Amino acid sequence: MTDTSLPPSGRDSLFDDLRWRGLIQDSTGLDELRALLDGPGIAFYVGFDPTAPSLHVGHLMQVTTARRLQLAGHRPLLLVGGATGQIGDPKESAERTLNPPEVVAGWVARIREQLAPFVSYEGANAAQLVNNLDWTAEMSVVEFLRDVGKHFPVNKMLAREVVKARLESGISFTEFSYQLLQANDFFELHRRHACQLQYGGSDQWGNITAGVDYIRRRGAGPVEAFTTPLVTKSDGTKFGKTEGGAIWLDPEMTSPYAFYQFWVNVDDRDVSRYLRFFSFRPREELEALEKETAERPAARAAQRALAEELTTLVHGEREMAQVVAASQALFGRGSLEELSPVTLRAALTEAGLVHLDELPDVASLLKESGLVPSNKEARRVIAEGGAYINNNRVTSAEAVVTPEDLLHGRYLVLRRGKRSFAGVELRR
Repeated sequence: MTDTSLPPSGRDSLFDDLRWRGLIQDSTGLDELRALLDGPGIAFYVGFDPTAPSLHVGHLMQVTTARRLQLAGHRPLLLVGGATGQIGDPKESAERTLNPPEVVAGWVARIREQLAPFVSYEGANAAQLVNNLDWTAEMSVVEFLRDVGKHFPVNKMLAREVVKARLESGISFTEFSYQLLQANDFFELHRRHACQLQYGGSDQWGNITAGVDYIRRRGAGPVEAFTTPLVTKSDGTKFGKTEGGAIWLDPEMTSPYAFYQFWVNVDDRDVSRYLRFFSFRPREELEALEKETAERPAARAAQRALAEELTTLVHGEREMAQVVAASQALFGRGSLEELSPVTLRAALTEAGLVHLDELPDVASLLKESGLVPSNKEARRVIAEGGAYINNNRVTSAEAVVTPEDLLHGRYLVLRRGKRSFAGVELRR
């Protein structure tokens, strides 16, 4: 995080800006929350359980909110759940599969690295990574039941929506006790680091308020909390999911090109909300982008602005430059030869990458790639001047591609017209 980063708006206080962006759904008290957010710097915490090898775009709400609070002068405690990740927060559908401790430990290390681009670990309000295994592992069962468990009325725990949903099908004591572990995290961070604020997704409200109440029962506090809304899509599908699966922050699991394309393809109905949630542009710029989207939706200016900002934040300026270069080059507005093999392959994979053992004539290439349904249609497209290989117009259906034509010795970019393209990779 660079020193040139500024709070989202010079016009609003942090509290007002969060409200304008729609980032505060529930809170323990709006007046108390305003006093904390707009007052002198405090320590706050947000947690991430290692349930997979990488964070995904569903976590962006929490990590970008942490960045906002730090830019406003507050100190982030980023909790990676080495303990709670071994238990799993209850799901409404069924019991979670428990991962081995050594697997969870490996995921903890990876998630720590992925959080680094969003916050600064230097300065008076330097972010700090904490692991709840540090205080949970040393606690005996008897200590846990005496010091933590006695403060939790079972009737309140049973009233939690996700627990009620599981009572008929069954819920293990392991998942039932997750709320106690998370509440104890807030208490330990309050005791060890003077943490005064916790936030998380709205599905965590029951766990979060349990922590606030637990701290009060232990004679500590006061502390406050709020939740951010769950991110949804207007078409009813789950945010952060595509046909290929989740959109991960790890570049080995989701390429920077695919990450960029996810945001470029955001629905017009959603993009204004996502800009408010995730962008660090001032309010005036966001309102201008919202207006442009309403007046000229085909330009997709808001989607491109969001894609460029988030890809730069997650993957860095260098990868962002490669992604933009690939987007332009694939449609004939840039040099394919200047793209790295990794970026080119990622872009072609998104478009549809065909693997061949040998290179047939151009008409057959177009058919094999799926750009045309038949060799007859391929010949017609070529005759009309609408077929391209590596952005060079094809003039003969019988022409054969040579090894010298391959990009990085193995790739071809095929294009039909201005917008339909596919890739070919020659097996070695």
